[in-house]
Amino acid sequence: MKRTNLIGLLFASSLVFSQESESKELPYYELPEYAETYTAGTMAARMIDALGFRFYWASDGLTETDLNFKPSEASRTTAETIDHILDLSYVILNSTLKQANSKREPVEMSYNAKREEVLNNLKRAADILRTRTDISDFKIIFGNNEFPFWNQVNGPIADAIWHCGQIASYRRSSGNPINPKVNHFSGTVKQ
Repeated sequence: MKRTNLIGLLFASSLVFSQESESKELPYYELPEYAETYTAGTMAARMIDALGFRFYWASDGLTETDLNFKPSEASRTTAETIDHILDLSYVILNSTLKQANSKREPVEMSYNAKREEVLNNLKRAADILRTRTDISDFKIIFGNNEFPFWNQVNGPIADAIWHCGQIASYRRSSGNPINPKVNHFSGTVKQ
């Protein structure tokens, strides 16, 4: 009996280790080094990096129970909240690519694929912004309507950060809190 428990524990430990190793390959396991100079681009990039870091850890290791959790009938599930953050990540990225946003056709994606897409979209957008001092030409475009980058800050970026907090709260409520080694202030993970 003890041997069986030990084998199960070793298997579970190796599974956690392999998941953690895979997760480290995605962007935002930790925050990237900050820029040495303050420009509009580096500040906007850091906001998106911070969003990426919060999303990484809010969405890391979610179970089916977590994904299906919602605090009330009128609320979104965690999975639906992740879908919304995915949509917001496209708006953020499209702005930096100077592309119009269009209605996306629903595509079947796994939770892991959605998570990876969000993180990569955010990283790509932040990397573009990091190279610019003037970001005024990165508008949000919906059809014939254009909105200045200011709307990016108080719109999709702030909204996605808000929803990362919801996911963190939901997962705590469903019994799977965020890794306690994550330090949101420093953007690091204690070893």
